[in-house]
Amino acid sequence: PGSAIINTGSVTGIDGSKQLVDYSMTKGGIHAFTRALSGNLIGKGIRVNAVAPGPVWTPLNPSDKEADDVSKFGADTPMKRPAQPEELAPAYVFLASPHCSSYITGEILPVVGGY
Repeated sequence: PGSAIINTGSVTGIDGSKQLVDYSMTKGGIHAFTRALSGNLIGKGIRVNAVAPGPVWTPLNPSDKEADDVSKFGADTPMKRPAQPEELAPAYVFLASPHCSSYITGEILPVVGGY
């Protein structure tokens, strides 16, 4: 009891993406899996949630994008930039902590730089 599973989804699993159809579909599947599994494990005291990041900057970003696209990456978010990986970590800590999220299960937490 008191355990937590935290999956990683994506905002594309919520909103979809014409450019990332396969990625959107698999992340949407992770969201559905998260919700279904939470119902199966709640009786064992295991909470199941997911973090759904928006655009996140990693060193791999330039490898699959044109230079102009790299400079625009994340610019369509309200914060006008992609997240840094360390900006996602608190969401995982929050969902893992029984002190912060003991009554939260089956949720998809978007970390997207605003709506």
